[in-house]
Amino acid sequence: MTDSVPAASAPPPSKPVRVSDRFVAYVHRMCASTQTRAALRRGLGLPVERCNYMHRYLVPWLRDHDDQHHGDVRRAYYAVASLIAARPRSARDTTPDDSAPVSWYERCNLGDLLGQAVAKGVMKANSAESALHLMARQSSDAIHPGLPALIRQLQSGGITVDWAVLLEDLAWWNRSRDRIATRWLESYFRTAAGTTDPAPLDSVTENDR
Repeated sequence: MTDSVPAASAPPPSKPVRVSDRFVAYVHRMCASTQTRAALRRGLGLPVERCNYMHRYLVPWLRDHDDQHHGDVRRAYYAVASLIAARPRSARDTTPDDSAPVSWYERCNLGDLLGQAVAKGVMKANSAESALHLMARQSSDAIHPGLPALIRQLQSGGITVDWAVLLEDLAWWNRSRDRIATRWLESYFRTAAGTTDPAPLDSVTENDR
């Protein structure tokens, strides 16, 4: 009887790349042009209707890849494209990594980023937590104008933004705000563990009894 030769194991199937990751990579490529980067940056914090210089770059993408007629989805794309284009020089060398082995829900959302900012001393815990609680009560229309300053503060402190996660969270915010806000808050407290002081909240609760 001859020994059988074990068959070579097939390589694991490659993980499909999310549309949001493909869009982020597309914007990074576009931002290699100074002129294009300047055009995209002009939409910072603005509604789509005031982003005339961005249409030539984003309308074809939305037509071919996502729901261009859903207002929240369209604004999320425009917002993230402008935020990527407005990155400070120190953050422009970072490129998106869509090959990370972690699952989608393990990737950094805005709560994680604020938690990192607190842990690194970029933001005070009270400021970060207040920002999260405020956003949790707001519609996306109220959130978008404040994002440029917040993201700039994070990036200036060396915090790397996962643009694809931010894109999807913004696109779904008005439809799933409670779910997304809960995920942000849970991620924040996990990441900022040991740097937050629950005493002020405990005292407020005690006074309300």
